[in-house]
Amino acid sequence: MMRFTLRSDFLCLVSRFRFLTMMVQDSQRAILPAPHRPRPLDWHDDSVTASWLGHATVLINFLGVNILIDPVLFDRCGIRVPPLTVGPKRYIDSALKPHDLPRIDLVLLTHAHFDHLDLRTLRKVSRDAVVVTARQTADIFRGIRFRKVVELDWSQSCEIETVHGGITVSAFQLRHWGARMQYDNYRGYNSYLFERGGKRLGHTGDTARTPAHHLASRGPIDLLCVPIGAYQPWIHAHCTPEEAVAMADEAQARYLMPIHHQTFKLSWEPMEEPIQRFTRALQNAPDRIALTEIGQTFVLPGSVKTA
Repeated sequence: MMRFTLRSDFLCLVSRFRFLTMMVQDSQRAILPAPHRPRPLDWHDDSVTASWLGHATVLINFLGVNILIDPVLFDRCGIRVPPLTVGPKRYIDSALKPHDLPRIDLVLLTHAHFDHLDLRTLRKVSRDAVVVTARQTADIFRGIRFRKVVELDWSQSCEIETVHGGITVSAFQLRHWGARMQYDNYRGYNSYLFERGGKRLGHTGDTARTPAHHLASRGPIDLLCVPIGAYQPWIHAHCTPEEAVAMADEAQARYLMPIHHQTFKLSWEPMEEPIQRFTRALQNAPDRIALTEIGQTFVLPGSVKTA
């Protein structure tokens, strides 16, 4: 245990030095444009359409219900000290800016980390949206005054009614942590399944390798968003691309959307390594990969709305 503690302290010290160095270098670095730009206003309400906007942010039209997951759309994520944000800078721009978003019916927040819960972005979302978040995290954005905020703990579910119909959201445990700062480690963290019209989608948030069979407790998953980056040296909190595929297999996921890579430099592996390893891990089933680049759009085959 002492050896693990000393190693963790050393890694944290090295990481802080790297972070400070990166902040200095980033001040002059240009952010590359997103390679693709989705057109959500053209998406059809009788299908399931999803786009990866960058990092862990995913926009989904789920049979007419617009869902925004872990929205972080500005150039940096981190502590806001107006007019600056102190934190990592994007390498690739968000595929959509806040003013490009369609009407948002539901916001899902997996946990409170700055690269998943960005107050500046949340303030740009309509107050009419319903927010589902993890246990003991709603106080962070209490001042934004969304129409309805629901905190879910592991194995809890809720029925959300929107102007375009209902959706069932269920929270599950994986392997991460939920603190926003160093002192608030009481905060929860969730992965989510959401169901509507006979279709089942999921977003795991962040997770290290852990058994994921329970995600299939309601049946196979049509599309699962899985994190594939920031594993070196943070393997205790983030899975490798190969582990993400293994967990998706345990969850009986039909299609996989790789997220949490190419956007912010949060770890030591090369920026392009996660997606390269992910595609190699699925080289025998490449059709299962929903997309690989920021801004690409995926339409779930056979996703016709049922009664």
